[in-house]
Amino acid sequence: MTDRSTSSSAATHDIVIVGGGHNGLTAAAYLARAGKSVILLERLDDVGGAAVSAQAFAGVEARLSRYSYLVSLLPQRIIDDLGLDIRLARRRYSSYTPVPGDPAGAGLLIDNTDHAATAASFARIGAADDAAGFDSVYRSTGEFAAALWPTVTEPLLTRSEARALVGDDELWDALIERPIGEFIESRVQSDLVRGVVATDALIGTFASVSDPDLSQNRCFLYHVIGQGTGEWDVPVGGMGAVTGELARVAREAGARIVTGAEVTRIDPDGTVEYVRNGHERRVEGATVLVNVAPDVLDGLLGETPEPPRERAEGAQVKVNLLLERLPRLRDDAIDPAAAFGGTFHINETYSQLEEAYAGMTRGVMPELLPCEIYCHTLADPSILDPELAATGAQTLTVFGLHTPDRWLTDENNDATRQRLQDAVLASLDSVLAEPIESLLLTDANGRPCIETKTTRDLEQALNMPGGNIFHGPLSWPFAEDDEPLATPAERWGVATRHPRILLCGSGARRGGAVSGLGGHNAAMAVLEG
Repeated sequence: MTDRSTSSSAATHDIVIVGGGHNGLTAAAYLARAGKSVILLERLDDVGGAAVSAQAFAGVEARLSRYSYLVSLLPQRIIDDLGLDIRLARRRYSSYTPVPGDPAGAGLLIDNTDHAATAASFARIGAADDAAGFDSVYRSTGEFAAALWPTVTEPLLTRSEARALVGDDELWDALIERPIGEFIESRVQSDLVRGVVATDALIGTFASVSDPDLSQNRCFLYHVIGQGTGEWDVPVGGMGAVTGELARVAREAGARIVTGAEVTRIDPDGTVEYVRNGHERRVEGATVLVNVAPDVLDGLLGETPEPPRERAEGAQVKVNLLLERLPRLRDDAIDPAAAFGGTFHINETYSQLEEAYAGMTRGVMPELLPCEIYCHTLADPSILDPELAATGAQTLTVFGLHTPDRWLTDENNDATRQRLQDAVLASLDSVLAEPIESLLLTDANGRPCIETKTTRDLEQALNMPGGNIFHGPLSWPFAEDDEPLATPAERWGVATRHPRILLCGSGARRGGAVSGLGGHNAAMAVLEG
């Protein structure tokens, strides 16, 4: 395709945004408030992308955060700049992790407010010496986060500048230059405690903690940097409350949001073609912001990147459940509300995570799938109808690790989804005192309230290649020393090979998770230019 980026034809809008996920909405809000004429085109009937709330079960008044579910990386600066009315609930408990196979069901409960109780819990599982080491892990990552977090809403630092800002060469090398497994092993010794730390490196990333390409380190960094503390909060009202606010602010600022508009082609000259209600249409932007995965952008441009881009691949299964109450634990000394009040780790010891990765590289599913759970309704029951909430009903969201998209096809997706759902339920049952299925509520059609989403489901529903929740491999939140940073788009990490087209989604530098950073940084590049 000829690059007609210098086309002099009159643009219909200052800004055309392709994709109405949270990043596209963030960019629309910033740019419309700056006086730009903005049109946003969304393929689906509603905006929000992966950050939505949905009534997943027929006739049941429960609006679940269907895909994305927790918030850490959304800067307060974006909330303040846009005047967003968003509430985030902080959880008292960090995590609970039962010892796999322990007949008494003993587990590690990490209480953010009671350090003595947490130390006693370490001792109870035979890991008393790891209490101090575990604290040292997160003191170190906290220092790292405090230095780097304020930079994510500024132009990119170089690697050397970021290293100097952190000011601790030993810590920099441990987190950035060497496989994260070495850092974990140097700080804690218990297989279970090491696993609790390691999960931050593996959410949505198919890797070993020892991989030399350090993809696990980049994942780890994004999981511990948020807010300068690494805290992950529950969005009150569900994830749809976040994107609903972004859409409200964008519309009130004058952005035009068009849903049911499937973009079919983007030209480097700023022309965007789309289909709506069966009619072919086109608009032209002085700048086009693209809130889709880089692989999808290549298809819309009709281009093949050189050198070839690493294949986008997700590696997770997500299961949403609605229960009549929380399940009983094998350890009756632990209140289920405490165990499920943070992240509930299941079969995620260090060795289990590594064995699951090694097995799934060969296509062999582990007997007990590594999983982790969060319960939205303990922190925020507002997503349930008041009558339903009064019954004691609770939601659980399970995130299963190391289930790479390479083993799924459109043809085997239904069978694989059922197999993965069975594996998730079996993993839960291995640490609970009662079968989880016995607690499932039923919908209006008498079906159990359980919903499972594979990587292939994410690709089909949300146009995420390979079901990758980050739109592709995560990048470091800084530029390499030899990278060109001459243009605003390069400085803000949103450049493509075409000057009029910028990335504004999770595939941008510092993208990934519900952060708004892709949208914010693309908007800043436009306004700086």
